[in-house]
Order: sequence, then C-alpha cells, then structure tokens
Amino acid sequence: MNFRTLVRGLAVAILLVSSAAAAEPKQTIVKFVQKVTDKDGKDYVPPDYRVATFDNDGTLWLEQPMYTQLAFVLDRVKAMAPDHPDWKDTQPFKAVLEGDMKTIAASGEKGVAPLVAATHADISPEEFQKIVGDWLATAKDARFKRGYTSLIYQPMLELLSYLRDNGFTTYIVSGGGIEFVRNFSEPIYGIPPAQVIGSSIKTKYEVVEGKPTLMRLPELDFVDDKEGKPVGINSHIGQRPIAAFGNSDGDYEMLDWTTSGEGPRLGLIVHHTDAERENTPTTATRPSAVSTRRWTMRPAKAGFWST
Repeated sequence: MNFRTLVRGLAVAILLVSSAAAAEPKQTIVKFVQKVTDKDGKDYVPPDYRVATFDNDGTLWLEQPMYTQLAFVLDRVKAMAPDHPDWKDTQPFKAVLEGDMKTIAASGEKGVAPLVAATHADISPEEFQKIVGDWLATAKDARFKRGYTSLIYQPMLELLSYLRDNGFTTYIVSGGGIEFVRNFSEPIYGIPPAQVIGSSIKTKYEVVEGKPTLMRLPELDFVDDKEGKPVGINSHIGQRPIAAFGNSDGDYEMLDWTTSGEGPRLGLIVHHTDAERENTPTTATRPSAVSTRRWTMRPAKAGFWST
C-alpha cells in the first residue's frame, strides 16, 4: 500500500500547531516530514532528534471493548485458578471465574490491581514473556474471531514505515505493561523492545540456585498514562519528541508536551468512526483544550485491519 492509500483510509483527526492545519491529512503529514528532512530549510531536524511516539491501544491496534492486556489477565486468572481454590470465593477473582464482567467493571482500577498482581508477578521477565507469547498465539477477539496481533491498523503500520524511511525513530508509549507490549512490538510494528515505554511493576535482582535473575514483584512501579507519558518519555528517551500520535484523553499530555516544544511539531489523533471494524467509535473528549492550543481536529474516513 502506498502512502496516498494510507492517508485516504486512515480514521484520524489531525491536531496540529501549524498554519497548514486545515490541509488534507496526507498534505499535513508529508509537508511536516519534508520540512524536518530538508537540509537546506530553516526547519531541518537532524535524524537523532526525529523522534515520534505512538500510543498502542486504540492507536495501533484494537482497544474496545476492553484492553487486550485485560483480556490476557482474565484468561490468565482462569488458567491459574486450579492452583488457587480460594479464588472461587474471593473477589475480584470470583467475578472473573463466574464471567461477571459487570462486577469487574464496577471495581475499577482498584479491583483490577490484584488481578494484575496475581497474573504478572512472582516470575522472571523471561517467564512472563513466554506466557504472553503463548497466549497471543492462540487467543482471539470475541467479536472478530481473530488473533489480537492481526487486529492492527494497517494505515498506522504504513505511517510507521513512512516515518522510519525518512529518518525518524519510532517509539511506543503505552499505558499498558511495558513487558507485555515488548513481546510483540518488533514483529508487528517493527519497533524493538528497547523503544517501548509503558507501565511497569517493580522488579528485583536475586540469585536463584546460583543463577542471577530478575523477579517481577506484585507492586506497582510506574503508570505510563496521562501525565505519566511525558515523564516516561523523558526517563527513557531523554528528549522531547517532535511528533506524537494517540487516540484518547490518556494521550493528551503526551500530545500537549510534544507540540508545545520549539520548532516544527506534529500531533495526530486516531478518531474511530467505523463501527464495523472497531467495537466502539472513539475519540479524545477535550475539545476546549484543543482549541486553546490552536489545534485543529479533522476527521476522515475509517481505517481497516492488517491482513
């Protein structure tokens, strides 16, 4: 697929601090890339500073009706239940085992936290990676009956490639678990594990049977969402991106921080308008903040799945 098809098919709203804010999405993106790669232009940006950050859930792959990592957590609880007979009478595990999604949803982040702790901790990063990989190899989305790693937005893959072809380094900045996303980031998106930023639990070094290892602990370390995203970017990359891409209010601070820097900047929000290929059409819900920052929202036709 060429870049023209990419932009025509992309479900997006462009958020841009630029005089070209009203231009077509293709023109906006191409003009931005041309400006920062033109060595003779005043807006030239050396390759080392061409950093672009991408949210994952809802930006690069399916987000609705639940995060893929939450689906993993629920399946993992069921798989581990035989070794934990007490779970059948203990919330929120009881709700998971009974398929009571209403109770799980009502429990919020506080209710999900013990589920994450039980399914993500007390194992090494390598063990966790294998568990995630095995799950992704067989798990399927309930509606689309397809593996999660095939429910990705092909236009965004084209955009990632387009940016990299023009000297950008692309990063994932996800509210999801950093080790979870690192499992599939390179084979699916072409983004190596070292270029993934995400939420994390604490990890400690210890020697097990004479072998140095790392162990994942059931304690939250960092939440890479909302105001945590710029913090995570600074901690991992050490510089402000010149382009950022997201789809929800959880990405607002990343977009705001990115586009508030000096020089040419680009922010883009994926706006889902195709209920046939995304469970729930979604977008960010802070238009007043968008307008005060001279950002322009421009919706376009919906994208489609990778095949």
